[in-house]
Amino acid sequence: MIIRRVGVLSVAKISAIIAAVIGLLAGILIFLGSLAGSAMPAPDGANDAGMAWMSGLGALAIIVFPILYGIFGFIGGAIQGFVYNIAAKFVGGVSIETE
Repeated sequence: MIIRRVGVLSVAKISAIIAAVIGLLAGILIFLGSLAGSAMPAPDGANDAGMAWMSGLGALAIIVFPILYGIFGFIGGAIQGFVYNIAAKFVGGVSIETE
């Protein structure tokens, strides 16, 4: 079986979903890091309430990262699908063996 052409939109949607999941994991890691950072005492007796904004930014990362990763994953997937279709014309596509 040889894949001679891929649907650009199909590849873009799958890439967006995969990238959004990775963005969610990255957002969770940022959130956990910001929680640890906000638990630290403020340096030189500064206002401890000022450190609370760090956990707020971490919570925002859980929302923003998957969206941004998904958008860039969609764009990247569309470019990859388009380039694959051009390259497959020259080399014949990708050969896949199945049982």
